[in-house]
Amino acid sequence: MIRPASTMVLAGLLAAGLVAAPIGAQTLPEAFSTGPAIPDHGPVAPQPEDAFNLVPGEKYRVLFDVASGSRDEHVLNRRLESVARFLNLHARAGFDTEDLQIEVVTHGGTTFDVLSREAYRKRFDVAHPNADLLKALQDAGVTVYLCGQSASAHGVATDELAPGVKLAHSAMTVLVRRQSEGWVLMP
Repeated sequence: MIRPASTMVLAGLLAAGLVAAPIGAQTLPEAFSTGPAIPDHGPVAPQPEDAFNLVPGEKYRVLFDVASGSRDEHVLNRRLESVARFLNLHARAGFDTEDLQIEVVTHGGTTFDVLSREAYRKRFDVAHPNADLLKALQDAGVTVYLCGQSASAHGVATDELAPGVKLAHSAMTVLVRRQSEGWVLMP
């Protein structure tokens, strides 16, 4: 479990450039590829069979807190893509993804990333860069929530959400409730 102090240390190391930041829009080495759980998203590299991994046969409940994503507007949200990477890397290692119950709570800067294709185009006059990823995650059994407070702050109505995205009272509510139920938080 990452403790708040550990999170602060990690954030400091990231800011100082002493730890690599999440993969950006750079070209990945040839060893990286997508699938099998999410075929067109979430590139991962193979690891040795004896690499530390989840325990086969165990059930895991994982909550991704997605409040930011990419620095540029109208691009694939890298934090959402991390959910696809999580599924792909474990599926590729032979872990049964049916043993993974995954939820995502979006808020703040990711509010518009969970709009429907139509609502996104209407607001920004560009194609929705995350629509296919959202659908693929949901097809893989991932539940996606949008913080109701962020939706209200950004003027997003429930009929603008992508199919299957659920409105939560708040992101804080999802985080508190799921952690009290024993879910593992991926900040």
